[in-house]
Amino acid sequence: MKNYFKPAVFFLSLWPIYIIVYQLIYNKLGPEPVDRIINHFGEWTLIFILLTLSMTPLKKITNSFEWIKFRRMLGLFAFFYASIHMLSYVGLDYRFDFEPLIDDVLKKKFIFIGFSAWLLLIPLAITSSDKMVRILKKNWKKLHRLIYIISIFGVLHFIWLSKTIFFKPLIFLIILIILLLFRVNFRKFNLS
Repeated sequence: MKNYFKPAVFFLSLWPIYIIVYQLIYNKLGPEPVDRIINHFGEWTLIFILLTLSMTPLKKITNSFEWIKFRRMLGLFAFFYASIHMLSYVGLDYRFDFEPLIDDVLKKKFIFIGFSAWLLLIPLAITSSDKMVRILKKNWKKLHRLIYIISIFGVLHFIWLSKTIFFKPLIFLIILIILLLFRVNFRKFNLS
């Protein structure tokens, strides 16, 4: 893939920001703007986690290593949108009042697992540079396997949050299962 693809993917990855800016300018956030912003960035976080996970299957399907060049950028965008999602929740919903927030994190399982997923993303973002790959060596790969747990936590967060509408979370769950199945080595389970 040509060098101009990376900048194109970068600017396309800013699409969730463009959407919210447009909706803010034209007053299209709906009757509950805070919920709209929080949910918007939460869904985009999951989309970018799934996009990050899809790079390896795309490499296998197409026999091209070019897809792997986008994995780090997409992963960092996942962290970026997860952080906006979390900061929107803490800042817009709780107005940085940490006492009820901590209470909710400890008592509500969907908040606890979502917050846990964000915390697990932090070391991945910090260690995403080439320098950290060289420093951590084999441990880098082990550490970055946390993305599987994070993706499961993210989908569970969405499922538990959606008390009545399960269609969207179910789609995310199905996609995640397919992406994780690509990583299973079925030859190990050959019973013949």
